[in-house]
Amino acid sequence: MHSYMSEIRQSTVTALLEKVRRHNYGKYLLQARLEHVRAFRGPTVTFEFPVTALIGPNGGGKSTVLGAAACAYRDIRPGIFFPKSAIGDDSMADWVIEYAAIDKSINPEADIRRGCRFRQMRWKRNDVLMRPILYFSIERTVPAGEKPCFKKLMRSTYQHTGVQRDLDVTVAEQVEKILGKSVSQFHVTDIGTSDSFHIGGDGTVEYSEFHFGAGESSVIRMVSAIETTAENALILVEEIENGLHPVAIRRLVEYFVDVAQRRSSQVIFTTHSDYALDPLPAQAIWAAIDGTVQQGKLSVETLRAVSGRIDTKVVVFVEDNFAKCWLDCILRERLRRNFDQVEVYAVSGNGNAKRIHNGHRDNPAIQSVSFCYLDGDSQQIEDIARSVYRMPGSQPEATVVENVCQHLDDDLAILTVSCQRPPEAQEIVREAVNRVRSTNRDPHLLFNQIGIEIGFVSEIIVRGAFLAIWMRRNGAIVDALIAPICEAIEDAEQEDAGEA
Repeated sequence: MHSYMSEIRQSTVTALLEKVRRHNYGKYLLQARLEHVRAFRGPTVTFEFPVTALIGPNGGGKSTVLGAAACAYRDIRPGIFFPKSAIGDDSMADWVIEYAAIDKSINPEADIRRGCRFRQMRWKRNDVLMRPILYFSIERTVPAGEKPCFKKLMRSTYQHTGVQRDLDVTVAEQVEKILGKSVSQFHVTDIGTSDSFHIGGDGTVEYSEFHFGAGESSVIRMVSAIETTAENALILVEEIENGLHPVAIRRLVEYFVDVAQRRSSQVIFTTHSDYALDPLPAQAIWAAIDGTVQQGKLSVETLRAVSGRIDTKVVVFVEDNFAKCWLDCILRERLRRNFDQVEVYAVSGNGNAKRIHNGHRDNPAIQSVSFCYLDGDSQQIEDIARSVYRMPGSQPEATVVENVCQHLDDDLAILTVSCQRPPEAQEIVREAVNRVRSTNRDPHLLFNQIGIEIGFVSEIIVRGAFLAIWMRRNGAIVDALIAPICEAIEDAEQEDAGEA
């Protein structure tokens, strides 16, 4: 689990969600419905946030959704994403994609409805919409030395007549934010009618784009194109993580959000990286899984459980990372050797947790037993008959902290040492805990605030210390809480023994 704090303010995210909801765009793709397109049989993907991540297992349908979105506009030929082969593609005859979009140049008041279909061996698109489009395929990370357009630069006979110029100021600023390095000594030059080539340097050494990292080159080229494209553009990116460090992946997505705010652009990208999801709200993430789609902040790891591609006997879906840590702590202590038979997945939101659990439970192709544990303050209804349970207390973090504080005199020494503070710091820890309890407004920040107050101790360490003490103090609650899971594991072991 990685700790992350986005540089995109929540107010910015909220404002962009509201801008889409109010249809305050000149051009915007609101939704796409896929009927008989590859494995899809009618699901609708809505674009409620102007930066949308498409995730899913290999072959799950991410690129299909990306291509469907692209085909809403004239400048993208459907054959780029959906080529027709003379062999094996007879099923394309029934393919239909339907759209809802905003185009105020056509209708300032109402949504625009359009569609495209594959008929009589070709794609049919009537009255297709116009919009600036940028498509960055996986080929963007092919090393410069392997691109045909640059082969002429390797010839000894090449005569360069272009003029080197500095990167555009905005481009350089945004590239530096993404890559975390200065590009003040980088230049660009024309090498043909439409081709350009970059030169890097640090003020003492100069080198060509042939010696750039693939990710470095692709970021410079993407940002250069985006910053010079008209507003209200649709930007499509395949596998944004290609060639990039995890930190750069996050920063690239933050850049996309910034572009959505500054230039009213819309971005849709595919990814296999959890890091790409960190800056985004739940409404911005869609999982494509074998012809189905699910909206919400699922991790890429969680997709394995949703699609049944797991090896454990039991899966548990919970609302957030704290609930996962809480249950993991309990299960590790109580199950011991059987701990590896359970996997807990945080799926960001009580509605998502229950919905995914029910889908998992009702899927006859999935063998693992599923449980859902809701937070105490969840508005979802507990349903024991369908293995939906509720965690103790009301608000999770506050429940743990308040329970530990009821016995703080007895457990202060253990808490202090567990928080990696010296024994003589017990009173400092006591005062810090009580001070945070009295001033805290957001229980989700309790462990982070306590960690800062006692000497900038990691939130993870503080949380672990409180959870361990809570668990020792609440043995009866712990046993009752995980009894259904223990029973499921025991039943699975007996079944395995009977088959043997």
